[in-house]
Amino acid sequence: MSMRRYVLRRIPQLIPLCVFAIVINFTLMHLAPGSPIDYLVGGGEVVPKEYIEKLTREFGLDKPLHEQLLIYIMNVFNGNLGTSYRYRAPVLHVILERVPNTLLLMTTSIMFAFILGIFLGVSSSKRPYSLVDNLASTISVLGYSIPTFWLGMLLIIVFSVYLRWLPTMGMSTIGAELEGWEAVMDTLRHLILPATTLGTTYLALYTRLTRASMLEELRKDYITTAWGKGLDDRAVYYRHAFRNAMLPVTTVLGLNLGLMLTGATLTETVFSWPGIGRLVYDSIITRDYPVLMGIFIIVSITVVLANFIVDILYAILDPRVRYK
Repeated sequence: MSMRRYVLRRIPQLIPLCVFAIVINFTLMHLAPGSPIDYLVGGGEVVPKEYIEKLTREFGLDKPLHEQLLIYIMNVFNGNLGTSYRYRAPVLHVILERVPNTLLLMTTSIMFAFILGIFLGVSSSKRPYSLVDNLASTISVLGYSIPTFWLGMLLIIVFSVYLRWLPTMGMSTIGAELEGWEAVMDTLRHLILPATTLGTTYLALYTRLTRASMLEELRKDYITTAWGKGLDDRAVYYRHAFRNAMLPVTTVLGLNLGLMLTGATLTETVFSWPGIGRLVYDSIITRDYPVLMGIFIIVSITVVLANFIVDILYAILDPRVRYK
């Protein structure tokens, strides 16, 4: 089957997956304990019963659950994700305000980790159990084992509290009216610590995965044949082994890029980074169901599309792959 026919056949299959994700997200959110009305009226404060009923009708919470679901699905396909209980603004507007901040943090972290992880993984695979390999393995173990929130707080204590080199929190200096390059540099200074914290986990993943994939490829017969033909090290490692070793790494990269819009809840919360992850945390605390469902729907659609794109990239990177 040609790539074009495969793509045309797969596209209609994406719609049921998206609908299923909408139904699951809606059901889980509305079956969760607690009520958003309790938060809106101030928890334990005494408020008139009429006011509670008014809020319930305003947000459509007085209707049966199945009726709310049907209305929500129709609204989603019309581009309406609802109204935030907390911000009293369209959910899509609330989310889109945070998307650039999250994309900046996630893209910086993932690309930094991807490039450095591939370099360390390939370098360590060339000389197994050498100093470089042991160093890469140590970085990977630490990256996997250290909790993100703990690493973030440690970096704040060292570089912000004691050394005073970098800002503690936020995305920009509070009260500073900066423009042009000054504003860009200020944002980059605020980006260093959260990007390093988040990138450490990704770095461990890409380093270990690249190393394992390269070692597996270097043991195969076609590599032995390449050595036997007298090819130099650069041709064997990069023209033959590296390309095939990138297949599993590409899959993981695609999934990570698909999950970029989820943000990093712990990292964004520790550093008060105004992104999607922090919005998820705040929405959970305030039981802002429309915002949570809107985020999960967008993330679900992004992940489905990312998997679809990864399948296509597989065929481009590996001509042996055939779709039936």
